[in-house]
Amino acid sequence: MPTIGVKRDLLFEALGRVYTEEEFEELCFDYGLELDEVTSEKLMLEKEQGTDKSDGASDVVIFKVEVPANRYDLLCLEGLARALLVFLRKLEAPRYTAIPPPGGLMQKLTIQPATAEVRPHAVAAILRNVSFTQERYNSFIELQDKLHQNICRKRSLVAIGTHDLDTLQGPFIYDAQPPDEIKFKPLNQTKEYTATEQMTLFSGDSHLKAYLPIIRDKPVYPIIYDSNNIVLSMPPIINGDHSKIKLTTKNVFIECTATDVNKAKIVLDTLVTMFSQYCAEPYIVEQVEVVYPDGKSLVYPELRYWHQEISVDLITKRIGIKESPDCVAELLTKMCLTSELVGKKKDQVKVEIPPTHVAVAHGFNNITERIPPVTTIGNQFPVNKLTDLLRLDIAAAGFTEVLTFALCSREDVSEKVRHKLADVPAVHIANPKTAEFQIARTSLLPGVLKTISCNRKMPLPMKLFEISDIVVKSKDKDVGAQNHRHLCAVHYNKSPGFEVIHGLLDRIMQLLEVPFSKEDGYYLKASENPTFFSGRCAELIVRGKSIGFFGVIHPEVLSKFELPNPCAALEITIEPFL
Repeated sequence: MPTIGVKRDLLFEALGRVYTEEEFEELCFDYGLELDEVTSEKLMLEKEQGTDKSDGASDVVIFKVEVPANRYDLLCLEGLARALLVFLRKLEAPRYTAIPPPGGLMQKLTIQPATAEVRPHAVAAILRNVSFTQERYNSFIELQDKLHQNICRKRSLVAIGTHDLDTLQGPFIYDAQPPDEIKFKPLNQTKEYTATEQMTLFSGDSHLKAYLPIIRDKPVYPIIYDSNNIVLSMPPIINGDHSKIKLTTKNVFIECTATDVNKAKIVLDTLVTMFSQYCAEPYIVEQVEVVYPDGKSLVYPELRYWHQEISVDLITKRIGIKESPDCVAELLTKMCLTSELVGKKKDQVKVEIPPTHVAVAHGFNNITERIPPVTTIGNQFPVNKLTDLLRLDIAAAGFTEVLTFALCSREDVSEKVRHKLADVPAVHIANPKTAEFQIARTSLLPGVLKTISCNRKMPLPMKLFEISDIVVKSKDKDVGAQNHRHLCAVHYNKSPGFEVIHGLLDRIMQLLEVPFSKEDGYYLKASENPTFFSGRCAELIVRGKSIGFFGVIHPEVLSKFELPNPCAALEITIEPFL
């Protein structure tokens, strides 16, 4: 879960009370949060540098609070303080309102068709007459960073741009252009650069270089500019210097470009609700019209309130508490879920969002521990039960079990075992941290051979096996991939030991009570597999279906794994036997 750092004194000032560390920790727990650490900028620097030399660092106490991953409103001091104040009944839950401008002339953001190639969606809003202080400004920037790292998935889904509206002239255009045609002065730079030059410039920037791959290889880059062709931002990389926010900024134009419009709306709503409290009219946000390429026009932010009615009896039973309907409505209201009792018997509660925080408002410590009234018996998954039974009997046959990594390199399942990568239905990791873990394994054999290679100085023969899952692409699954339970066994010695592996296979079939028969059992079929020596490979057919191969490993495969001696191997799927 995300952790936010807030200055203790500013938080206590917002809460209107000074707490001891223990009191604040208890308050956090009651609300469903956790005070993770009490530190300071000075202590953090000393910890990072491993020294007590932290000259110039502040010793202001910082509370690091762990918040739920789905509570984006708690990622800044403003949201955290507001939620706790409502919880303590010191503040009524604010009502956020999105309105058109008083003059009736609404700002407009037009999306051009070319954006479909990179980031097709955009939403926008305006905060009018904002009063910034240094602390408020810092919190405003920090919330954007937190949102970028969480719901925005490091700007890949959503990128936020905030601008001084008084330095710009609408209407605004959201377009996508070739990088060499884009030229502007980036934030905190002294001269103009083309988008191509900026990619080179920011490749050494510790903060921005992580976002460059999002658009670097695209034929066009997204760009937002006003009616005077002044560039506001090149999402998701950087804003323009011309419209940067300052402490003197009064009117803030906020735009969010995205590949997921729902995430963009959530991000925009979070940002404007948190900082609209500093507007001259608190919690009032000015709308912006967004015109799509097809001519459709929508107004943002939406700031919708959803209502749902639910039985009080159902709520209390699910949580395991006994409270009156009036108390349940009050608990919901404490969690910023304005609630009222409805229905003829007043046994239904109407809330503005689903009642997922009632248990928190009641207090975790106030829920009585009890044995569930329903008796259930847990059973082992059949595939796991079969796996455990096979492990025991294969080990009894003289084989040693190994456990290898579920991830491997692309070469492990292609070049090293004489297959083409294009023919392997592998699930690839989008951003592998090391060349050793690039894909999910599609076979157990490379991992077992690696194990033998790392232990080739051990006495011979080496008889190893593994029963684990492999992962392959599957169009039939929602996630696009599927696990299969495989069994792999390898015999490594001065002679291949084909008969040993064959004997193990027969023993496995005997244990599974599968007869040697073409009709209703298993049989072997001569086959060619690039991993195995030609003429020394067989395919295992069970009830008319191929479940794997076994044979003598090809010398080229042994060479790739640096194995000087021959070996025989077996790999089959065990799921057909369930």
